[in-house]
Amino acid sequence: MEVAYIVLNSSIPQFLNSQFRFIRVKLRIRREEIISILSELIQTPKVYTVSDLTAAIQDLLEERFDFVWVEGEISNFRSPVSGHYYMVIKDEKAQIRAVMFRIQARYLKFLPEDGMKVIVQGRIGVYAPRGEYQIILDYLEPMGVGALALAFEQVKKKLAGMGVFDKDIKKPLPFLPKRVAVITSPTGAAIRDFLKIIRRRFANMEILIVPVRVQGDQACEEIVNALDLINRELEIDVIVLTRGGGSLEDLWAFNQEDLALAIRKSGIPVVSAVGHEIDLTISDLAADFRAPTPSAAAELLVVEKESLINRLDQAKTRLISGMGLKLRSLTDELGRMRNRIQDPRKGLANLWMRLDEIHLRLIRVMDLIIRDKRKGLGAEIRALRLYSPVNRITVIRQNLDFQRATLVRVMERRLRELQMSRSLLEKRMTDLNPLSVLKRGYSITLKLPEKRVLKNVSGVGKGDQVQVLLGEGELECRVEKVGG
Repeated sequence: MEVAYIVLNSSIPQFLNSQFRFIRVKLRIRREEIISILSELIQTPKVYTVSDLTAAIQDLLEERFDFVWVEGEISNFRSPVSGHYYMVIKDEKAQIRAVMFRIQARYLKFLPEDGMKVIVQGRIGVYAPRGEYQIILDYLEPMGVGALALAFEQVKKKLAGMGVFDKDIKKPLPFLPKRVAVITSPTGAAIRDFLKIIRRRFANMEILIVPVRVQGDQACEEIVNALDLINRELEIDVIVLTRGGGSLEDLWAFNQEDLALAIRKSGIPVVSAVGHEIDLTISDLAADFRAPTPSAAAELLVVEKESLINRLDQAKTRLISGMGLKLRSLTDELGRMRNRIQDPRKGLANLWMRLDEIHLRLIRVMDLIIRDKRKGLGAEIRALRLYSPVNRITVIRQNLDFQRATLVRVMERRLRELQMSRSLLEKRMTDLNPLSVLKRGYSITLKLPEKRVLKNVSGVGKGDQVQVLLGEGELECRVEKVGG
């Protein structure tokens, strides 16, 4: 039996040999294995436990599919804090779970996303606790676009959303800087081109070279440290970040997010001159100014010395000409003003006469104002006397004496009325006093022992004790006879 699986297409990386475009897994079943299978079918069927059956399936799959390439679309992508990547690889008819552990995931230049078409390489494994099979990935590449190109677009999109590329936050370049720091490889062609242009255009500019790696895994970290060192320790007007051209992989150190953030953090303006004119890196977008080549960066920073001298001579000529015209204009104006100036003694005489006239008018006006104010003051004095508070106090005192006398008369009349009312009330109380009634010959009989007032004979019987209250004193008696 021979089974072939077509698992590759034209999107496989260049480093893979073309002879691996098709992988054929040949399964040869020997004659002895066929006999063994037939004998097992004839015998009593074997009963597996779940663990045994899962282990058998695991052995079979991992032995037959220890190296596979799969093409499909990513869905349900997850990246927990553990750093592992979990996803589902699917096509129109089927899907399979996949996992890439952190040790392989850290080598990816891009972040997988849902909906991304990819080609992956790995081995089939079985996760026994859930009875699921999955691909354990060793390699993952996007289809139709390289991994570095995709990573470049992802970093570019992320930094653009953070505002790192905004023009409003970029710093202007100084005119004719005195000290320039160049972060680059000291042995590369870029620094030679840069220095050649500087020497030709303005040889007395101070250039400080900060050597770093411009390619490889450690290049980005060295460039970031160099930016930090220059900002902390050196007095520099402009920083130039440069290197020669190369492939996207060669320039990858300049496409890192850490470098873009370090450029934006720099307090010194940064010029990025990476690669050739057609090359575009993240550092170019994040820098305060982008130069297409290292030579162009040198031309942008400094103006040619001869050009500056010519410009200064032209400015000097224009300045002398302008000053001559201005002096002639001021001389003509001075002559016209001299002709218009009169004898100052005549002007002073006129001013003295004008001053005397104003003085006399001022005296007359002040006299009129004083007379008017005096008339007003006399009217105010008369009004004050008429409405003097002394007169008002006298009237109030008279009114107060009258009110006091009236109040005394009213209170005396009221006291007499109250005394008469009190005498009448005392007389009525005396007349209504029960003791007064008793003194006229009446008595009150109380039944003992409860001392209840008897109002009729029905409340007492023969032999009962009674108490008789008289006008003066009291009696205790026994009832001998009760009449109807």
